[in-house]
Amino acid sequence: MKKVALAAALSVAATGAYAGGPSGGKLSDPVIEPPVIAQETGTSGGFLVPLILLILIAAAIASR
Repeated sequence: MKKVALAAALSVAATGAYAGGPSGGKLSDPVIEPPVIAQETGTSGGFLVPLILLILIAAAIASR
């Protein structure tokens, strides 16, 4: 039981010592990532979805 108490005390002491960190508690500068800018991949996206929709509607009408 003494070994368990000693291990618990040492782990608490080690955690407290590590909480300060190697820099002595000073916070480093925040890392700011550049914003992601979406780019258009082409002009085919403007008519591709409506074209597929028209094909699906035509297939549904033809299957009646």
